[in-house]
Amino acid sequence: MTSTAAVRVMTWNIHGGMGPDGRHDLERILSLIRRADPDVLALQEIDSRRTPGAEHPVAMLERVLGHRGVAAAAITTSDGDYGQVLLSRWPMTETEVHDISITGREPRRAITGIVNAPTGQLFVLATHLGLKLAERHRQCRQLAALATRSTLTTVVMGDFNDWMSPGSVQNVLARKLPGCTRHRTFPARFPLLKLDRIYCRPASALLSSRLDPAARTISDHLPIIAEIQA
Repeated sequence: MTSTAAVRVMTWNIHGGMGPDGRHDLERILSLIRRADPDVLALQEIDSRRTPGAEHPVAMLERVLGHRGVAAAAITTSDGDYGQVLLSRWPMTETEVHDISITGREPRRAITGIVNAPTGQLFVLATHLGLKLAERHRQCRQLAALATRSTLTTVVMGDFNDWMSPGSVQNVLARKLPGCTRHRTFPARFPLLKLDRIYCRPASALLSSRLDPAARTISDHLPIIAEIQA
């Protein structure tokens, strides 16, 4: 757990639990998350279809971490579902799952909620955007509108799939959320692209950020961990 001066947030695309080495292993994902010890955690590509009949990955995360979660399944089939989750060490209120899908493209979701941390409240948004530039641009406008609903310190994080420079995410979100991480996170073994980011408002709320290179054998993305002043 972080000190009382800051909230530690983390975002990570876990690729369904499948590492570049071809191993499906949720235990090593949980181990890395426990070492990072985030207060607020956004995970993308949660996939229960890989282990039908087993404990759902979201339930496992809540049980092992002791966090409270809000899941957003984008795809549901007879053998499970696929999507994302936002988890918090502390109670979350006013939680919502927003459909930001574009017709004809893979379904996409955004999760919002107020994290009631001991240091103060945070408005948090977690997401996983589409692959097409026009798709992301439209989704980012939706995210910007959601982010401006609150006057609280605001954190927007996830996999933005944005490799353009300057890209649709940067052009739209940075106007509303001037604090931004700029780490190269993909592909994990030799990261070249800044697909995953943490944005915040005000900019001064982003105290520090880092990657965890130990994830390069666990997922195709590296996680970003940041300290946020609530």
